[in-house]
Amino acid sequence: MAGTRYSLEVQPRLPERLVRLRELADDLFYSWDRQVRGLFYRLDPELWAQCGHSPKLFLRRVAQERLDRAAEDRIFLEDYNRTLSAYDTYLEKQLRKGIEEYLDPEQDLIAYFCAEFGLHESLPIYSGGLGILAGDHCKAASDLGIPFVAVGMLYRQGYFTQTIDGHGNQIAHYTPTHFEDLAIHPATVEGGQELHVFIDLPGRRVMLKVWEAKAGHIRLYLLDSDLPENQEADRAITYQLYGGDITTRIQQEIVLGIGGVRALRALGLKPSVWHINEGHAAFMVLERCREWVKQSDLDFASALELVAAGTVFTTHTPVAAGHDIFDHDLISTYFSDYIKELGIEMDEFLALGASPNNQGGFNQTTLALHGSRFHNGVSRIHGGVASQMEAYVWPQIPPEENPIRHVTNGVHVPTFLARDWANLYDIRFGREWRNELFNPDYWSRIDEIPDHSFWSLRQSLKADLLEEVRRRVTLQHQRNGCSDALVERLTRYLTPHETDVLIVGFARRFATYKRATLLFSDPDRLARLVNDAERPIIFMFAGKAHPSDMPGQHLIQVIHDFSRRPEFAGRIILIEGYDMALARKLVTGVDVWLNTPEYPMEASGTSGEKAGINGVLNLSVLDGWWGEGYNGENGWAITPHGPQYDAAYRDQEESTELLDILENQLIPLYYERNGHGYPEGWVRMSKASIRSILPQFNSERMVMDYIRDFYSPAARQQRALADNGHAGARDLAAWKRKVWATWPQVSLRRLDPPVAEVTAGSPLEIRVAARLHGLSAKDVTLECVVGVEDSHGEFQVRECFSFEADGTGRDGETLFCLQLLPPLPGLQYYKLRMYPSHPLLSHPFETGCMLWL
Repeated sequence: MAGTRYSLEVQPRLPERLVRLRELADDLFYSWDRQVRGLFYRLDPELWAQCGHSPKLFLRRVAQERLDRAAEDRIFLEDYNRTLSAYDTYLEKQLRKGIEEYLDPEQDLIAYFCAEFGLHESLPIYSGGLGILAGDHCKAASDLGIPFVAVGMLYRQGYFTQTIDGHGNQIAHYTPTHFEDLAIHPATVEGGQELHVFIDLPGRRVMLKVWEAKAGHIRLYLLDSDLPENQEADRAITYQLYGGDITTRIQQEIVLGIGGVRALRALGLKPSVWHINEGHAAFMVLERCREWVKQSDLDFASALELVAAGTVFTTHTPVAAGHDIFDHDLISTYFSDYIKELGIEMDEFLALGASPNNQGGFNQTTLALHGSRFHNGVSRIHGGVASQMEAYVWPQIPPEENPIRHVTNGVHVPTFLARDWANLYDIRFGREWRNELFNPDYWSRIDEIPDHSFWSLRQSLKADLLEEVRRRVTLQHQRNGCSDALVERLTRYLTPHETDVLIVGFARRFATYKRATLLFSDPDRLARLVNDAERPIIFMFAGKAHPSDMPGQHLIQVIHDFSRRPEFAGRIILIEGYDMALARKLVTGVDVWLNTPEYPMEASGTSGEKAGINGVLNLSVLDGWWGEGYNGENGWAITPHGPQYDAAYRDQEESTELLDILENQLIPLYYERNGHGYPEGWVRMSKASIRSILPQFNSERMVMDYIRDFYSPAARQQRALADNGHAGARDLAAWKRKVWATWPQVSLRRLDPPVAEVTAGSPLEIRVAARLHGLSAKDVTLECVVGVEDSHGEFQVRECFSFEADGTGRDGETLFCLQLLPPLPGLQYYKLRMYPSHPLLSHPFETGCMLWL
């Protein structure tokens, strides 16, 4: 039809009785509280879906009659008032009991920096796992009531939305976000003026607007360069998440790291702990050093010690390509003037980001490690991998003993636990279960739920999933021009009324190391399994590949092609448009969660945790979190083959084991009914999944680990170095300079002849002479490390014993002596080592220096 189409939005007036709906819409608390979201849904379910579950947009478009009717509906008003009462009570809650032992709300504040935050699909500033994890971290921080702010960027387009065409090609769609639709508002300073901060780029200043989002107890500050005061190219800096080229990336990271610090300063906030969540925000270290150099008479080395003492760094990826590296020319272009304010030369600056595998590059992970004293990976396995990958920062320290530790990721239970489970727990356990999220003993009561009730709930969740997937896939195929007959053939098994079918889900980013197509290594065998009329299976796949990742997009095409083969039609389902809303349906509705990464490339893999807390059984390679979560009773493990194996051999072995588990264990267990209407063995494992995974792998436990082991020590350490006019920072920096200059000349020799055997209870005297070249005995620790050999002949440490200084030898050597009582029976081994030691070190090995005799 010809002619211009004009848009007109008729906005309602909120009735007085419902005026606080606007307050609820402006607080991201709705992203994890179903009662709040339920109010909007009940007003108009269809509009709620059309608005992308955005409460602010919904309130602008809902019909006046619906609001007026709700304002007179006694049942709706009761639910509304009950929701407001719960909301007000939540906001009144103070610090969770026990946390005051670690954090002082009067003087502590955690500042958490990340490039993306996935709190809800209505705030599209996330792409995947990192963002969802950051969102869960924020939600748990709010639930625990800790003093906490988060800093990120507000993307005009965010990440792309995905469609898949009729040939299996991923199509990326970028849709500008209207900020007025989001639960954000401009941050203001005294007088109510909007807050703007500035960063310097080559030849120009760039203005950044600061936006504020409320999420329960915490605040999220987002930086936006899309302002008319900026040049067109600079307006685009914050346009797309992970968009543009390497120049865009360094500009975004300057915005986040340097602009983020300036935003917090302009707000008058004084964090005691700064958390760099992945290396994108590492430039924040430089800005805080610049502040100290400018504001005091600290030199750069002393400022770095002071800054690093209060900084936590979490690395999230064992994939080398996941670490941002900028070439030296680019760094020089953007930082040559900035470096002058630090009071150092370019060579010293570049050394902060130097890594042996990237000569001529500036590694943001390396900068974050140099600029922090508390470092961690995101699972036990990943902590070990990261310790190996980044061992070059502490070159003389055994990787297993260097300062990188781990905090295993967890998921936010109120966000990802299905409403049906929450309602059941409220009925059976009372609402206090929410305060027992990391109490394993409490969750043994899962076994009290009758098996038939448990199974019925799981089937109900599956029915919801089948209905939603059928709707989505039907629209997908119709848009791609499929005939009605073909659409029916491809969706014929997606029937909400026929839930007695085994559903296996695979949903995550399509990257090659995640091996989405491992399942198809033996198509004939797989076809036989899925087409067993007595024991049918459906496999559901969803996920996005980065627009520049062509191998990842090829995986989508491969799965699409398999889904169209006659033997797999309707049994292999590829769902487009993966987002948080679809993820919530999948992790609650499938029976099995499949994960097949190349070991040890899965840092954590929290989607399996989300599935597990809903009674879904994991079938996964023993990598990431599953290396800790699997106990033999709560799912299935695929034996990992590390990088020492040929890739083709590894894939063949693991794909064969995957199909063996499916055919010989998983499928028979699901369909074994024993005369009952449900599979008793399956229900038993499903209960074990919840019982073991929910209390161990939730985000409250995760954040408590950070509070106890990272935030609290970092706050103490920063205060210790800041006391007395930053005397500790100066002393520590000067001491390290002396150590690093002297250490290459330090040497050890043993004075006593080694003894191969002693009688039980008798001491072994060990004497060592050290040539310290100007260091004193107080500057070093000399240790005897006692251990055993493992089955591979590797030395395993059991205990360490420190020597005592024992005077000075005639030639100036420092003498040490140890009366060792061997701690183990029988054959054991010991080694002697020395390393620099200072009372203000955050970690005993942070200098990276160690000498073995």
